[in-house]
Amino acid sequence: MRTILIVDDEAAARYGLRRALESTYRVVEADSTAAARELLARENPYVVLLDVVLPGENGISFLRAIRAEGFEKPILMVSALDTAKTAVEALRAGANDYIVKGFDIDELRQRIANLVRIVELEADNTRLRRQLIVEGEFGRMRGASGLMRRVYELAERVAATDTTVLICGESGTGKDLLAQEIHERSPRAEKAFVAVNCAALPENLIESELFGYEKGAFTGAAQMKKGKFELASGGTLFLDEIGDMNPVTQAKVLRALESRKIERLGGTHSIDVDVRVISATHRNLAEEIGAGRFREDLYYRLRVVTLELPSLRARKEDVPLLVGAFLEQLGARHNRTARISQEASAALLHYDWPGNVRELRNALERSLVLCPGETIGVEDLPEEIRRGHSPVGRAAGGSDEILGEIDFREAKRKFEVAFLKRKLTEYRWNVSRTAASVGLHRQSLQEKLRELGIERPGK
Repeated sequence: MRTILIVDDEAAARYGLRRALESTYRVVEADSTAAARELLARENPYVVLLDVVLPGENGISFLRAIRAEGFEKPILMVSALDTAKTAVEALRAGANDYIVKGFDIDELRQRIANLVRIVELEADNTRLRRQLIVEGEFGRMRGASGLMRRVYELAERVAATDTTVLICGESGTGKDLLAQEIHERSPRAEKAFVAVNCAALPENLIESELFGYEKGAFTGAAQMKKGKFELASGGTLFLDEIGDMNPVTQAKVLRALESRKIERLGGTHSIDVDVRVISATHRNLAEEIGAGRFREDLYYRLRVVTLELPSLRARKEDVPLLVGAFLEQLGARHNRTARISQEASAALLHYDWPGNVRELRNALERSLVLCPGETIGVEDLPEEIRRGHSPVGRAAGGSDEILGEIDFREAKRKFEVAFLKRKLTEYRWNVSRTAASVGLHRQSLQEKLRELGIERPGK
């Protein structure tokens, strides 16, 4: 039977409420906030009826305290004072409803029934989400493998808290989607989700993007601009590819996380910010710390909980599920349907997907758009999938040449040249589209092309 907790110092008031409710619910009573705390822990009631006026700690103070401690069940405030000020104060403190003494018994029962229904709906929602996880769905993410289910289960648990989360994984594994799903399952879901791609912003812009600036802070600052920390206040700030952030900005982000205050460029006063930070990187931050490129103190501040997204080649059993989901989505987008042949399915399973889920989706979109009939065959797949290996590295003399390099910096340079030439060719040397596809700002990609000496053929 569902339990209702009545918190009121007047025995007669508790008696009247118990008589009104005991035919439908199991009723427990407390005459003080101290007794109520014990019953909350022991009984885990569905609904709490809380009197505003109590000896010692008043009802609204008690309400604020238990909400801060994580008690989430509905609370109906009961008061002898019929004032708008008290009602508004109670609702702002976290009450779900407010009723004035002298109420009709049937009205009280209906209010309680409504609050009980909220608890049951939330429990149903939790059960459904857990079932979807078993079936391989986590919002917009897909994957029924054991690796992905473990990620989903941990993300589901951490979403309900305000804990700082670090998401690790190769490019294209869905780190941004996972961050969004955590936000949408969190108590901050009604507030903003603000994403910043630290790799896509030039070093001279990232600080002003994060913290904002005052009018006249620098040439071109014609008016005040709020930064991403301020825009995300009350919600979630997603720092994507934080491993690419420069050391100076890292220090300022660390201070902001520790103090929950920021200062705009050119500003003279601190601004309070209430943000939940989720960060992501494809880099090995432990190695970056060893190389002196990432702050160790910031690393430990970010990795309160770490979620590791596996590569697609490590969970190939998920490829058929992803193919089905993507073909359905892309079919609706392009207003056409197509199934995939057994031979094409085998080719997709054989390929190692260096670009992970993003590469799979792009390959299916290309194949769906270009296939002449209603079946995607092997001949409709991109060339690298038909061959069974990615061409990345071939432009620089092949992957063997890159892996055979003694100097790390030269191997890295050859890989960047090969990778960017391949992407530029794929997008017909459209720099803006290529930059978007690889997660870079257009200006950053242009600077990288100049640095590597990459020019369009025939130029």
